[in-house]
Amino acid sequence: MCNLYRIKNMASEVADMFGRPVQSETNAGGEIYPGYPGLVVTDSIRTMSWGFPLVLRSKRTGEPLKPKPVNNARTDKLGSPFWRASFRERRCLIPVSAYAEAQGPKGGKTRTWMSLPEQEMFACAGLWRDSAEWGPVFSMIMTEAGPAVAEVHSRMPVILPQTVWQDWASMPAEDAFALCVPYQDAIQIERTDTPWTRKNS
Repeated sequence: MCNLYRIKNMASEVADMFGRPVQSETNAGGEIYPGYPGLVVTDSIRTMSWGFPLVLRSKRTGEPLKPKPVNNARTDKLGSPFWRASFRERRCLIPVSAYAEAQGPKGGKTRTWMSLPEQEMFACAGLWRDSAEWGPVFSMIMTEAGPAVAEVHSRMPVILPQTVWQDWASMPAEDAFALCVPYQDAIQIERTDTPWTRKNS
């Protein structure tokens, strides 16, 4: 599941590509981790926190614990109460330059980046909502891996073709669900020696 992606473009460049205004100035960009701010395309270019808050309770005391950001929404779970209303009413686009998965042995996993050949930026399918904990939040929709990345991970983000960018948020939910399929075209894979786990994070 995707727990790291990056966006190289500034908000103004994202606005030009998606044909939407920038809602407010933002410095969101670079490498995006769960719980961190990222750019999201709705009717404008907005900054939201990556991950819907999931409030857990202590098994010992029953008291609520710090919320956990749920940053991936699996296609086979979109009908569940946690995701259903957002998928029906609040779909968004997530601009991405590349996303990463962990590869390698336990304790020595490194980052493998996936991007689209000759494309500086592409759009992943997403959901968003307002939350009491963190304000506006978003999550990335995940599906089974396409043939190009199956050797890296069993799942991947839903990558949407540019032909549906304008209609993704407003189309009927059943039509949107039909687009949540594995990406079939070429994907560029970049294996690195960068440790998966950040130090001093």
